[in-house]
Amino acid sequence: MRVAMIGTGYVGLVSGTCFADFGHVVTCIDKDASKIDALNNGQIPIYEPGLQDLVAKNVAEERLFFTTDPEEAIRGADAVFIAVGTPTRRGDGHADLSYVYAASEEIARLIEGFTVVVTKSTVPVGTGDEVEAIIRKTNPDADFAVVSNPEFLREGAAINDFKRPDRVVVGTEDDRAIEVMQELYRPLYLNETPIIVTRRRTSELTKYAANAFLAVKITFINEIADLCEKVGANVQEVSRGIGLDNRIGGKFLHAGPGYGGSCFPKDTLALSRIAAGAQSDLKIVDSVIEVNAARKKKMADKVIEFMGGDVSGKTIALLGLAFKPNTDDMREAPSIDIVAKLQEAGAKIRAYDPASMEEAEKVMSGVMFCDGPYHAIENADVVVIVTEWDQFRALDLDRVKSLVASPKVVDLRNIYKPDYMETRGFEYTSVGRSY
Repeated sequence: MRVAMIGTGYVGLVSGTCFADFGHVVTCIDKDASKIDALNNGQIPIYEPGLQDLVAKNVAEERLFFTTDPEEAIRGADAVFIAVGTPTRRGDGHADLSYVYAASEEIARLIEGFTVVVTKSTVPVGTGDEVEAIIRKTNPDADFAVVSNPEFLREGAAINDFKRPDRVVVGTEDDRAIEVMQELYRPLYLNETPIIVTRRRTSELTKYAANAFLAVKITFINEIADLCEKVGANVQEVSRGIGLDNRIGGKFLHAGPGYGGSCFPKDTLALSRIAAGAQSDLKIVDSVIEVNAARKKKMADKVIEFMGGDVSGKTIALLGLAFKPNTDDMREAPSIDIVAKLQEAGAKIRAYDPASMEEAEKVMSGVMFCDGPYHAIENADVVVIVTEWDQFRALDLDRVKSLVASPKVVDLRNIYKPDYMETRGFEYTSVGRSY
């Protein structure tokens, strides 16, 4: 099938590349000429393991193309995906749909024959209705169907998530559109992937509900971690004890400095605004948003308390800046709030992240970005592990101890064992573990 993918951001580029790898002919469209030039020269604008090789393979096999000109790609497409950004609108927390609506008008002017228009972007309930109305108004003779097909990609594991998903959700009641969507995802039938066909509004809400529920799990276990510290319990053992219950599951039950990234902060806030507009308060989601925002700052307080209540003039080494490993995404990363509060308290920050330092420089000032973990910890008064990159899990602790000014470690990801660190001569604290 022929696919046009509007938007070459994280969702559009990964989805377009994977559809091409399924055997479809995909043209990715973006108005940013420099981004398209870079992609045509083999340069990938995001950090995602395996993506560069997959793009190169499908470009070489002439199934994947990049362009700033939408005309030919959209006119010949069986399906046109809208995968543009829906950032939080400043001031009110609602999703900014201006890019989605602009793409809809462009599609309307160019489609020929029956075309499935698919919203891949995360959009509020009812957006598909508006997209349909825009297309009909712009081109009354158009033959099309609007489908909701939300993405469930994890940064750092996106290719595997696309090719081996837990489920595919398709929101439409148009039989022709269902047939097109089933053909697009036909390779997944070999894996017996459930394809859930539902109404469009249900599909749109499913995406928000999924992200909000995962955010609830993260925030819940973080609050349990705080309780563990006060009562002498171990949050990792609590997590295992409840995670083995099949009704709960062990994923997203890892205590830490709070969630960040492109999805959970934006989507929980948007869902809250959707609910408020429908006069149906989501008190749990509202509380999650509030608690998570406070937790990031609380992690800086944890460092300050560990240092005796005063970090003025102290050098603090941060290992990890991205909101999670295997990505360069700094959006809403806990490190941003942690750095800001530590600097406010008078600390000097040295930092290292394997992928995100270029992005971090855009949102942090006054930070010394280092060449590697051992460079970052030179003469540090305390080492703070913020992101659980694999290379931080097996540091040469003898080398660490020889480089730091003081052998102190604050492990916000619980990647080391307290008793082990103590036997190696470190003053050590972690999250939610009294032993």
